[in-house]
Amino acid sequence: MSTDTGDRTGPRASAAAVAVRAASALQRWPWWLQVGVLYAVSRLVSACIFMAAALHQGPNPWFPPTPDYWNFINIWDARWYGRIVTDGYPSVLPTDDAGNVQENAWAFYPLFPALARALSGLTGLVPAASLTVIAMASGLAAALAVYSLFRHKAPHGTALWGVAFFSAFPVSAILQVPYAEPLTIFLLAIALLLVIRHRYLWAMPVVILLCLSRPVGVPFALMLGLLFILRLVERLRDTQPASTPGIRELTSLAGLTAVCGVSALLWPAAAWAATGDIEAYTKTETVWRGHDLVPFKPWFDTGADLFGPVLGLLAPFVFAALFGLTLFSPPVVRLGVELRLWCACYMGYLLLFLHPQTSTFRMLLPLFPLALGAALLSRSRAYRGTVMTMFVLLQIVWIVWLWAWAPLPGGGDYPP
Repeated sequence: MSTDTGDRTGPRASAAAVAVRAASALQRWPWWLQVGVLYAVSRLVSACIFMAAALHQGPNPWFPPTPDYWNFINIWDARWYGRIVTDGYPSVLPTDDAGNVQENAWAFYPLFPALARALSGLTGLVPAASLTVIAMASGLAAALAVYSLFRHKAPHGTALWGVAFFSAFPVSAILQVPYAEPLTIFLLAIALLLVIRHRYLWAMPVVILLCLSRPVGVPFALMLGLLFILRLVERLRDTQPASTPGIRELTSLAGLTAVCGVSALLWPAAAWAATGDIEAYTKTETVWRGHDLVPFKPWFDTGADLFGPVLGLLAPFVFAALFGLTLFSPPVVRLGVELRLWCACYMGYLLLFLHPQTSTFRMLLPLFPLALGAALLSRSRAYRGTVMTMFVLLQIVWIVWLWAWAPLPGGGDYPP
């Protein structure tokens, strides 16, 4: 009997011992290798979802049905970036017979395609390949930068879980396709890290690049301005002289705020200079909305469409209140004033200017500091495992519903 028991439990014990040794070996790896492996596994999962969805892709505007992985990820805005790499930006805004501006490249910021163009020139790669390489390298760099940022607010294990949540987020698949988001998240994480470290002068070139990657300069400048006011009030009150910011620090922060504010206007100014139309950028952006920009109004219109005239009027206020409560929850408070200010300013920017649509899910990715708040909420393995499982399932929904192209009955499509 004892021999039989040993035969049954021996392999189990050996497997358990192997698992323990593997976990122990993983913990001895350098932090950057742990983050890199975690991120690579997350992207492999996303790649499998992409490939499975591609098997069911029917006729579409870009390629024959059932495309391979590389063709499947090079659609939607990736095609716009490919055109920019090849042809640049138009000097004349395209218009229809009625004089209305049509969709054009000025809606897409220049840093990402400029890097891809440089890589193509150096290596001879086609634009789609260069864009993909830049995006994938930026995604890995973003994961490393996000960990470094999280490590300032949490111990190693919790910061690693924060990166896991960020890497598995329902729209995280965008980090491996030829979109500008991976590059923007990398620059945003570095900029936030430098601000937390009070390296305001070092942050200036990063912020300039950030403002040329995607339209996040306005909320970042607002965050810096509010942070400057907060630091100035702390100094004027002078309740804790040893911890209040000095004149040099305040001057550097004011300078960074000014640099960011000016940089946020660089791309609209470039569109104006190239086309001769001062509204070239805003006209182009509003083409995708189908109407002129009226602050806040699209949220109420969408709310009415989804919930009716009464609940639709209340829905934006309920959403804003719930988000505000989230920012004052204990786990998020532990993120510190800078990260909370960023999340508040960015969400305020979306509420003010964004026309809510299916692309809104993708635009929530810059709120990635909340991933650390989710990791700080509980150390329970069941909780963290459940969050990861839900994120992967929702990632399947996002790719199958939004990335895979399907025409709507009345024409058009749901963009990712």
